[in-house]
This record gives sequence, C-alpha cells and structure tokens, in this order.
Amino acid sequence: MGLEENISNVVKMFPEVERNQKVVIGIDGLSRAGKTTFVQSIERHMQEKKIPVCVFHIDDYIVERKSRYHTGYEAWYEYYYLQWDIKYLRKYLFERLKDTTELPLRTYDDCSDTQSLQTVIIPDTCLIIIEGVFLQRKEWRHHYDFMIYLDSPREKRFHRESNSARSDREKFEKRYWKAEDYYLETVSPLEQADIVVRN
Repeated sequence: MGLEENISNVVKMFPEVERNQKVVIGIDGLSRAGKTTFVQSIERHMQEKKIPVCVFHIDDYIVERKSRYHTGYEAWYEYYYLQWDIKYLRKYLFERLKDTTELPLRTYDDCSDTQSLQTVIIPDTCLIIIEGVFLQRKEWRHHYDFMIYLDSPREKRFHRESNSARSDREKFEKRYWKAEDYYLETVSPLEQADIVVRN
C-alpha cells in the first residue's frame, strides 16, 4: 500500500472535527520513522477538506544542551527524560491545547542553543497534530483523541541519517537506541496506539 493510500485510510479513522471543536492527533514513532512526511500528507488531505490544521513538532520544545548533555546521568536517560521538560509541556502545551487560541511556549533555537517564548495561534475549529518521539509517555498519553504509531525497522531508520551522524554509531547505541528500547519495553507504544502504520 502506497503512502497516499495509507494516509487516506488513516484520515477516515480520525474523530470528526466539528465546528468550534479541536481534535488532537498524535503521530508517534522513533527517530527517522517518517513522521514529518506523514504529517505533511495529512495536512494536504485536511486542506482539501477545508479543515484547519495546527502542527506541533515536539523537537521544537527541547531544552538547552547543558540540561541534556553531561548531566551525570547515562546518555539514554538524558535523551529520554531530560531532552524535554516533560512537566512543563504537560502543563503549558498538552493541558491547554483545547482551552485556548493562543499558546505561548518556550521554543528551542538550534543555532543559538537557547529557548525563547513564541506564541502559536490555534483556530477554534482545528485538527491539532503533535508529531515526535516518545509521545505516549504516561505524562502526555491521555491528552490525545487519536494516536498513530509509525513503525520502521532500526537499521532502515539508521540509514536515513546523514553520513556524519552515522559515523558515530556508538552514540546511537548508548544514547538513542537504549532510550528507544526503554520506551518500547515500558510504554508499549505499538499496543497503546489506535493504529500502527508500517513505514
């Protein structure tokens, strides 16, 4: 089944976006599983239906490097637990998604390695898509109306990385893959999701 056909079938399963209602969809999946491409396709489908879409990329809200590297914790723990301020995002993103049209959020800038407050405007009638890794952790899990998990084999995902990133395989083994394994074992995201898409 091609991606577009896949998207068409998936979109039919979404809860209906009624007038003055916000529906929150999660696009979960490990690094390089194809989440961004998947989200762009969903956006196109919704535009054809004249349904406003608001997308949040969870990686836009990571913390500064000093808070997630060389902290004294193991590298996988830093990536899973310290990469994001989990409680902050629960309070200021997830818990407010349906109750406001303006959402000021601490947003990360990679070039300056700083966070600054940026406001996201959310229409009253809207499909809200949150895309990223580890979305089904217990602190955030109950805020979605529908959850999609993109499943893709590790080696295939690794080969989608840049050449420079792939040259440091040890970092993947100690930091990223250990955290992914922890997530898969403790959260069971494939079993928790409403639908799993093999990508």
